[in-house]
Amino acid sequence: MIRVEHLTKRFGSTLAVDDLSFEVGRGEVVGFLGPNGAGKTTTIRVLAGYHPASSGRAVVAGHDVTGDSLAARRQIGYLAENVPIYPDLRVAEYLRYRAALKGVPRRERTAAVERAMQRADIVDRARWLCGKLSRGYRQRVGLADALVANPPILILDEPTSGLDPNQRVRVKEVVRELAADHTILFSSHILGEVQDVSSRILLIHRGRLRADGAPAQLTAKAGRTLHAVARCPTTVLAQVLAAAVPGQQPTVDAEGPVARGRVPLGDGHDPSAEVGARLLAAGAAVHELRVALPSLEEYFHLMTEHADRAAAAAGAEP
Repeated sequence: MIRVEHLTKRFGSTLAVDDLSFEVGRGEVVGFLGPNGAGKTTTIRVLAGYHPASSGRAVVAGHDVTGDSLAARRQIGYLAENVPIYPDLRVAEYLRYRAALKGVPRRERTAAVERAMQRADIVDRARWLCGKLSRGYRQRVGLADALVANPPILILDEPTSGLDPNQRVRVKEVVRELAADHTILFSSHILGEVQDVSSRILLIHRGRLRADGAPAQLTAKAGRTLHAVARCPTTVLAQVLAAAVPGQQPTVDAEGPVARGRVPLGDGHDPSAEVGARLLAAGAAVHELRVALPSLEEYFHLMTEHADRAAAAAGAEP
């Protein structure tokens, strides 16, 4: 449904998107991740026809976004990060106007607007002036706008921005419901939300694609870590972890008399029993031993900031 091929976008001397390629298949819910300035919003705006690409190609539902822009845009419901709405129109009026612009037949507009308001949970705000809405409700009106023409593809840029926790839960529920009938590209800075609703994640950094896969697959690639908590000096825990996992540098700190440590593991290696035995032999009281995959947040940090630091230390380009 979405195909991006060697997409590059420059703003003067600034390279915002750098030779980016990916595909989103029919019925997928794909999380689009990256730190601020990574190129997420620029890529989304190219797909939505807002920015032209400097080079490369983007195709939406078989339509080139440059050569067949109008047909491509008919296939997309786009929720911008900062929703542009007319403050002097009431919510239902605004959505009827947007439905008309999007080619919804006159006889179907009332039903289309009602359906979109129900999905975005704003029926109780139908008569409110858009200019009187909170940021959270403006975001939900933007979501209803994206849905009003019932397009096959939804591109949602920070859809939960400005929402309170209860509203964010509702938006995640809506995204899950929409996944049955729509292909969704979902951008968010809240990694837990992306993990909750996405079957696949695209991670970009400095305009380049750095990772593509299911959340569990990506975190598994980052490797497992042994976590140990024991009542003992930090030097003892550090020595035990270093001996049990040769070639890896453990990280150890203390909370009062309790030492906490972690050390990366190789594939299939679980030295928990050995670490426990060594700690007991050293007279330590073992509180916790567990092997864990990194969280999505830890993986995100590893692939972005940690990668930049490593590149800088090696004297290479990030």
